[in-house]
Amino acid sequence: MNGAIKETHFEFPGQQGFYKGKVRDVYMFEDTIAVVATDRISAFDVVLPKPIPYKGQVLNQIAAKFLKATADIVPNWVTSTPDPNVTVGKKCEPFKVEMVIRGYLAGHAAREYAAGKRVLCGVALPDGLQENDKLPRPIITPTTKADEGHDEDISKESILEKGIVSAEDYDILEKYTHALYERGTQIAAEMGLILVDTKYEFGKYEGEIYLIDEIHTPDSSRYFYAEGYELNQKQGKAQKQLSKEFVRQWLISNGFQGKEGQNVPEMPASFVEEISDRYIELYEKITGEKFIKADTENLEKRIEDAVLKELEG
Repeated sequence: MNGAIKETHFEFPGQQGFYKGKVRDVYMFEDTIAVVATDRISAFDVVLPKPIPYKGQVLNQIAAKFLKATADIVPNWVTSTPDPNVTVGKKCEPFKVEMVIRGYLAGHAAREYAAGKRVLCGVALPDGLQENDKLPRPIITPTTKADEGHDEDISKESILEKGIVSAEDYDILEKYTHALYERGTQIAAEMGLILVDTKYEFGKYEGEIYLIDEIHTPDSSRYFYAEGYELNQKQGKAQKQLSKEFVRQWLISNGFQGKEGQNVPEMPASFVEEISDRYIELYEKITGEKFIKADTENLEKRIEDAVLKELEG
């Protein structure tokens, strides 16, 4: 496999701060940020030891495409993408919640439902659903945005009660979340996919709400193939999906769910390569474009040079 970038340690002129997220390295300036999409991969809120070649490029380019495709719904933070792994944009003040929206009973929601829960983040779910069923209507199940550790499920009522987001702003976030999910669903359907669930993050810049971070990527979203969906549901079979759920399932089968005392299993090189191939497959399937692998021979220098050039204007 070609090179992959696990972390960066640049020092740029005028840099005022640095934040290392689960996947992204964020370089902060006066009113701008430069975000490097590394090849780190996380699951169960734990960053796994090995980076995945081309994963950062896949995420960065999908996000750039879909932020552009939804700019008529909500303004977003992006001003430029000077490198396949880099996005530069406005330094927004993030809301401390992630707006998760679900159209189907899958993943975390399905696990909670199977455990007997019928209320998720304050939203009631009907009895009689099976895993991966379409919900009567899309539901928003927010989570807290943790600086460290696990994001936690939270209800709209708790968000307002704790003053995490004002009632006025939350109404806007809900409206944007539903509209973005609807657009994402339409785009996915055109490509023969089902957008099962996804998350959006928002922030404020000069008093206005902006869409921030990434959207409709395999890290923030779950996709099923539309072909065969109905038959698989009738027969109780697993859905063919494009997301990193297969990574979670591999970890679960190897005794890891991010719980205390559990050790991350060693990922063999063949599985790392499979993950990379699956990310590229999703890129091509969701965008309808051929993925062109960027040169990774001097990956760090390429990224550093791109950011420096952008800063110089």
